[in-house]
Amino acid sequence: MTFESCAEASVFYKEYAKRAGFSSKIRNSQRNKETGAIKNQLFTCKREGKRRCDIPEAEKTNPMSPANCPARMFVHIDKVTQRYVISKVVLEHSHPCYADLAEILPQHRELSMQASDRTKLTSHLSHPLEVTTG
Repeated sequence: MTFESCAEASVFYKEYAKRAGFSSKIRNSQRNKETGAIKNQLFTCKREGKRRCDIPEAEKTNPMSPANCPARMFVHIDKVTQRYVISKVVLEHSHPCYADLAEILPQHRELSMQASDRTKLTSHLSHPLEVTTG
């Protein structure tokens, strides 16, 4: 599979993550020193990595701690076609994924149209409008 840009690959992996029920992140990127263009990029599950603190899981305020998840997608630029190509994919996760609950993950939350319109209308105000009931 190929992409015109890294942004297109990022949108693809984020959409895949939403359908599969996990959050994703860009782990690292390498740029061409002369042009500044991205040569390759690694997208991973947000729960990739290992826990670094000694706080027991029951006492943590953020239960979404790293789970050493191996899921990832690596893309690099093909020198001939100048398109980004997927060169490595790991689909297995070390934790459960819930596709039906993906909308509640922070990465996949979206404002309703009404909330979005209200945000646009009040963004120029120094203090937002307060809604009163009565």
